[in-house]
Amino acid sequence: MSNRLPISCFIIAKNEADRIGRAIDSVREFVDEVIVVLDPSTTDETAEVARRHGAEVVTNAWAGYGPQKRFGEDRCRNTWLLNLDADEAVTPELRAEIVGLFANGEPQADGYKIAIVDLFPGEERPSRFAYRLSPVRLYRRDRGRYADSPVHDRVAFSPDARISRLKGIIHHRSIRSLGDQISKLDRYSTMQAEDFVARGRRLPTVRVYGEFPAAFLKAWIGRRLFLRGTYGFLIAMNYAIFRHMRVAKIYERSENTPSIKR
Repeated sequence: MSNRLPISCFIIAKNEADRIGRAIDSVREFVDEVIVVLDPSTTDETAEVARRHGAEVVTNAWAGYGPQKRFGEDRCRNTWLLNLDADEAVTPELRAEIVGLFANGEPQADGYKIAIVDLFPGEERPSRFAYRLSPVRLYRRDRGRYADSPVHDRVAFSPDARISRLKGIIHHRSIRSLGDQISKLDRYSTMQAEDFVARGRRLPTVRVYGEFPAAFLKAWIGRRLFLRGTYGFLIAMNYAIFRHMRVAKIYERSENTPSIKR
């Protein structure tokens, strides 16, 4: 379609058949292409759903978040890239803002930070107290690329790159259920622990004792989950459990790794 922008959107996915359709639908009418990078160990109908919603599906063996997103970048044909996760969706307001960026040719900045705002299950719009992060998600591939880290997904830019911020937001529906969240965080804590030990870093033993209460307070107070009722309390507990699991796994691996001094 001629009214589509010269933007490639790429999404990495594994077992996201229940969520990826919303992500694709939020962008497919204004971007030039949507590329879904599928983990080949996927067991559900993610590929079929993605194709049905208009995306191109490619597979790539999982090597971590950074490498998987870099593979996605390489499969895109445009200079401008928009990255979404399968549990995210561009809002109509953000779509209009991005369209406006290209109204008079190339946008002025090299990358744009976009607020990613959490929604609890059943919410159609985020609470005004919802937690948000603002990473770069719209960027020029010749000025920045995802860092080659297995556990951290961030765009690394040239030192002189110009970074701006958009007002629109991305809706983030990361929680299917509290149990599913714990399973996801358990896997993620293992990846983070393995990366921590592989890089030869050391963990102060005091973290083992203080991580859980400190993480709970960070989520409960710092992320304003105390304003989100009982469900907010339970999410804060899950976050603290995740941070505790990460520290416990780092400690366990470090104690059994001869190269790390005790």
